[in-house]
Amino acid sequence: METNSTSSATQGSGATGSNAISSALGGGGSVSDLFVKLLVAQIRNQNPLEPTDPSEFVGQLTQLSQMEALQKLTEQGTTAASLMASTQMLTLGSQVGSSVTVQTDTLAVNGQPIALGFHLNSNSAQTTLVLTGSDGARHRVELGTHNTGDVKYTLDPTALGLAPGKYGVQVETSTQEAPAIEVTGELTNVRLTGSGSALLTVAGADQVQPGLITAFNGKPATATP
Repeated sequence: METNSTSSATQGSGATGSNAISSALGGGGSVSDLFVKLLVAQIRNQNPLEPTDPSEFVGQLTQLSQMEALQKLTEQGTTAASLMASTQMLTLGSQVGSSVTVQTDTLAVNGQPIALGFHLNSNSAQTTLVLTGSDGARHRVELGTHNTGDVKYTLDPTALGLAPGKYGVQVETSTQEAPAIEVTGELTNVRLTGSGSALLTVAGADQVQPGLITAFNGKPATATP
């Protein structure tokens, strides 16, 4: 009789523990509250014939402390990231109307001249600017011979017969070097994307990330009457 009674009590405890855990999970509280509820439910509903080792409770409390510390660290990181994004937007927003230089592999052609530049690490006997339109057509602009150093070029879409649109751009050299291309133009817009990052619109270049800015050149001088 005693054996059957103990068995029933054990089963009842298990059912009660299950209900307590389900209640804790459905409470919608914080992680620490949930952890404490589960721990209390475990203590109350442990098997009387096989009580839980106290050292296990100590280990679980240690885990709780570590979990809370990690949760706070995550919250602080999220807050810091949000603050940095806001600061970046304010800083970049104040530069709208300024001339900036950005790295890009895409040009936004609208009939206006585009100031391009790139750096050669070795002399090039034959240097070619290659533009690829959305239709796949390639337009080659021969730039001739250039020595090591910075190369500046102003692209005139009208003179080259380039229709408005976006063009991929790259430089081919006689040494097979593929330098990064920079465009200098007016920063006309800064917007925040759905992911929380900033996106810049620069005249002559496609939309670029802030990390691709290589120089802030200031705002043009206002003409005096």
